[in-house]
Amino acid sequence: MTTFYREIIGLEILDKKDGRVELAAGGKTPLLVLRTSETVHPKHPRRTGLYHFALLLPSRADLGTAVRHLSRHGIPIGAADHLVSEAVYLEDPEGNGIEIYRDLPPDQWKWDGAEVRMATEPLDLPAVLAAADAKWEGMPPDTVMGHIHLHVSDLEEARRFYGDGLGFKVVSHYPQALFMSDSGYHHHIGLNTWNGKGVLPQGPDSAGLAAFTVVFPNDTTRSAAAGRLRSLGWEPSGAGDRMTVSDPSGNRILLA
Repeated sequence: MTTFYREIIGLEILDKKDGRVELAAGGKTPLLVLRTSETVHPKHPRRTGLYHFALLLPSRADLGTAVRHLSRHGIPIGAADHLVSEAVYLEDPEGNGIEIYRDLPPDQWKWDGAEVRMATEPLDLPAVLAAADAKWEGMPPDTVMGHIHLHVSDLEEARRFYGDGLGFKVVSHYPQALFMSDSGYHHHIGLNTWNGKGVLPQGPDSAGLAAFTVVFPNDTTRSAAAGRLRSLGWEPSGAGDRMTVSDPSGNRILLA
């Protein structure tokens, strides 16, 4: 897994010890942390958990360079034009979904009131590849974690948790899916029941997503979100940057 994320995805190792590897893109903040243990086992099919995490690149040229690199290594990809972004999709060796994408300029996004228009259209891959203007040297330093997309067991419960609790706004609906964001972005959180409604969590020893982090601008906004979650029946544990909570589908979140 470490070799894949270094050589294929292009992240760099920040730290590596005791069954844990921190990976970043030219910075000091890990974008991805790999962990293992003697008891971990492969993911169960059709459960809640990670659908994909999404690495946001600075430009179309960067996306073209990444696609050309993936193609030269024979990595199978899917691709889509989402009207707000251009994206390719792949899996790591353990079946975790990855999206690599670039945003269109926000002034090109179309809004119908509070909802942004998104779709899944064919991507113009020749144009994306033609935009590539540099030799592959790994993920660009300005790469960020653009969003995360989760399998959940109940969309309305998930909407209450992420919306009424954490404070994200619904900005788009798909069949059996919805998308939520903060500050007018097209989406920071994707939620779907494509694995089935009422499906079970992966479990603590399954490979896959252990946790993801929501970073608040300050402790006041984090404390307010924690208070809203408590009022809705979801009790965060810990304090400070060790505060964690699990959504109704068992996906664990660090509140930083």
